[in-house]
Amino acid sequence: MLSKFIVEGNKVELRPIGRMSGARSDEQVRVYQSMIHNILSEDTMEITMPMEKTKLILLPVDSEFDLVFYGTGSLYQCCARIIDRYKSNNVYLLVVELTSNLRKYQRREYYRFSCALEMCARTLEEEEVQAIEQRAPYELTPGLPLKQSVIVDISGGGLRFMSSQRYETGSLIYCSYHLYRETERKKYEVIGKVLDSRELENRPGSFEHRVQYYNIDPNTREEIIKYIFDEERKHRRREVFGGSQESQSDENESNAEV
Repeated sequence: MLSKFIVEGNKVELRPIGRMSGARSDEQVRVYQSMIHNILSEDTMEITMPMEKTKLILLPVDSEFDLVFYGTGSLYQCCARIIDRYKSNNVYLLVVELTSNLRKYQRREYYRFSCALEMCARTLEEEEVQAIEQRAPYELTPGLPLKQSVIVDISGGGLRFMSSQRYETGSLIYCSYHLYRETERKKYEVIGKVLDSRELENRPGSFEHRVQYYNIDPNTREEIIKYIFDEERKHRRREVFGGSQESQSDENESNAEV
């Protein structure tokens, strides 16, 4: 059953199948962000109308899309067609009809969630690197100085952060940060491999790093992915309902002018 895999509040990405009416032939294919509002049946559902900032994107009825659903810890994909659109209880909705079976979807890259999280990091000592590469039991050397940095996006595969410390590309670093899930604040200590390091042109002395998790525990990765799903769902709810209220206010002002 559809509800076994996806539920109300799950994030949805829509990618047009073919070229939509009015689109230029050289226009880059866009990916629209939405959220499941209500599952109507085993092959139809209501999803929120995509928005950019506070502007609604009026996707045309009868247009077809490739949908990717962010289920609980997994991604699912299918094809669908928009069969209706309307406003209900100040929420702008699209009704989509699934035109293919739902299947598990594997992405080459994990979804990256934009954020601003404090992090401490340091380069690993040589003996730590040797133990990790040999998958030998080890303990991190305590008491070594850590440098403050800020994570600017995070995914199940790694993270991107800013720091006044430059870490060499290819090096292994220790990363420590906290994530909140519901009322719990949990500390995460992971090892990352620096994929890229560059100095920001407009901020001399500040460096951007891209890091891939190295030998991360599968349970830890799963917790990070669930955190990202939860935070993205909260963000989409705030965006949708906040935007709906603003749209309603604009509509009331327009009616008052008539």
